[in-house]
Amino acid sequence: MDMKYCLPFLFSVFFLPIIHAQSTAFYIAPQGNDAAAGTTQTTALQTIQKAQEKVRAYKVQHPADSIFIYFSSGEYSIKEPLIFEPQDGGTTAAPVIYTAQPGNKVIWNGGKRITGWRRYKNNIWMAPVKEVLTKGWSFSQLYVNGNPRRRARLPDTGFYRVKGFPDGGLEIGYQTKSRRFGYAAGDIKPNWKNKNDIDIVVYHFWTDTHLTVDSIDDKKHIVSFKYPSGKVFTDDFNNEGARYVVENVWEGLQQQGDWYLDKQQGILYYIPMQSEDMNTIAVYAPVTPAFIHINGDAVSRNRVTNLHFNNIQFEYAHVQLPQGNVNDAQGSSSLAAAITMKGAKSCSFTDCTIQNIGGFAIELQEGCSNNLFSYNRLANLAGGGFRVNGGIPPAHPLLQTHSNIISDNDIGPYGLQYPSAVGVLLMQTYNNQIIHNHIHDGFYTGISVGWEWGYQRSISRDNVVAYNHIHNIGQGLLSDMGAIYTLGVSPGTVIRNNLIHDVDAHNYGGWGIYNDEGSTGILIENNIVYNTKFAGYNIHYAKEITVRNNIFAFGRLQQLNRTRVDPHKSVYFENNIVYWKEGVLFDGNWQDEPYQFYFNPMGKEGVHEVTSTFDIDYNVYYNPLLPLDSIQFNTLTWQQWQQKGKDVHSQYTDPLFIDPQHYNFTLSPNSPALKLGFEPIDISIVGPRKRK
Repeated sequence: MDMKYCLPFLFSVFFLPIIHAQSTAFYIAPQGNDAAAGTTQTTALQTIQKAQEKVRAYKVQHPADSIFIYFSSGEYSIKEPLIFEPQDGGTTAAPVIYTAQPGNKVIWNGGKRITGWRRYKNNIWMAPVKEVLTKGWSFSQLYVNGNPRRRARLPDTGFYRVKGFPDGGLEIGYQTKSRRFGYAAGDIKPNWKNKNDIDIVVYHFWTDTHLTVDSIDDKKHIVSFKYPSGKVFTDDFNNEGARYVVENVWEGLQQQGDWYLDKQQGILYYIPMQSEDMNTIAVYAPVTPAFIHINGDAVSRNRVTNLHFNNIQFEYAHVQLPQGNVNDAQGSSSLAAAITMKGAKSCSFTDCTIQNIGGFAIELQEGCSNNLFSYNRLANLAGGGFRVNGGIPPAHPLLQTHSNIISDNDIGPYGLQYPSAVGVLLMQTYNNQIIHNHIHDGFYTGISVGWEWGYQRSISRDNVVAYNHIHNIGQGLLSDMGAIYTLGVSPGTVIRNNLIHDVDAHNYGGWGIYNDEGSTGILIENNIVYNTKFAGYNIHYAKEITVRNNIFAFGRLQQLNRTRVDPHKSVYFENNIVYWKEGVLFDGNWQDEPYQFYFNPMGKEGVHEVTSTFDIDYNVYYNPLLPLDSIQFNTLTWQQWQQKGKDVHSQYTDPLFIDPQHYNFTLSPNSPALKLGFEPIDISIVGPRKRK
């Protein structure tokens, strides 16, 4: 093997061990020949499938050799997922590596280019898509010159509002299946073209529900759907109607960049942007449902190991919801991914681009451990970035997913079609590191950790969320979300040194760091959070959370929020700085209630009667526009608050930030916060690190 190709790769994939001295290479080129040997650039293969066959055959004879599969520049068509099984992987000393040759741009293209454009009328163009009729092909994303375009929709801007609840509203419980809603006269019309191909997307609570029209009763102004929503059609927890839009509606084809797929005629319609020339335009619709399925068997220890993908661009994959699934699961967690891994160990995706994807980009399923995802760019995602999940008791322990690293990635925009999707979603999984990522331009949570509601046993523990830059998320579309969201018992989990800002929500939410139901045993330290609609720090209900040495600034409506009082310590809030100009300082319920605490097994002496449900001290609070005597501490004055044992050593004083108006929260050397023990927070290495 020519080592000039090997060395750059080794430098870029810094985590790989020293590769065994014996190695071989296979070459692939768009103009290659699958009948060729594939062992040199001049005898390159044409397809990835043929290279995979060559690798398998070679490994039988040379199991101790490393294998490199080099791609020449160009596009490689992917019409169906590539399946990688245990025989496709390698070992620590002899990995299998799929990579672009140095300096080459390699694209795995999962789409079909739409050609044959001709003018329909005015500024509307049309092109035949015969596979829609002959193969039942359908798609809900379209990309023009690499950029996503909008399905024809009504209203053109803003939303319609549900006007009635024939199946019931909040009085029947918000999580009650609902199949119909009332609409205002004229918002939905029974004479719309191909009305059964129309989708209605309802935005309510923390979900976007995607519904297919079944029937329209224009006398009663009620629309019915093929499958029910999992929640009622209210605007969150009030009895106003939810917002909704109508998609893939011919009558909504009116603005530049709009497109409409006529599934009955097999014709695609498009209104080009002013800068687009229909004679040269590149229009792609996604075809493949996924690029890669890595399938190992963790229970039999027949995993896929040491299989690596480097410097490859994956583009255009169409992920559809299964029939009957309307996307009601939190975090769009039932949405499929373009790359899935099961029973994979010590595999990696590095320096890759995954863009223009119909669902999540990458999903780790049961039995995945010690995998790395680093320096990737994930953009224009209809769903989320990464989803990590695994087995829980009583499933076999080897099905548990753990010890994976997601680092130095750029994730966003995401949630373009399924806005409730999450940038990084950790469900039933432990001991993962989510570090140094840039997560931005989403419509829901940036990083979500945990998947048990309440204080029952959870697999989630020892996860590290650190040095991430998370911003411009929520964007006012959904409610009940945060930049970093936790759920359930999660001992050993650490949220540290993250920079969070510009978090917005619809009705409520838009928090910075959000400890939801049952969050327990988590350390939150050295984070900077600012410009949130609601609190920079929020607790629904939690147990023994340590929140220390953080800066929470410029919450618009509130700064700190807690919803419920539980019979235990919910939070130790110490040595933080809270700086604000508007909104409430302590919102929600920060009351204490007496409860018994089992302290040690010493008979009656072992049970203590205590009152405090949270400890709070050594903090600095400051609103430069208000004097201390005008500030309420959960309805109390400062003196009354301290008399209850709260913030006894804390101060209401200017922390002396260098330039808080421009979000420079560096402390001057004589800051009173430093005297109280606050340690300066270094954000210089937040986000993806530069390569050395």
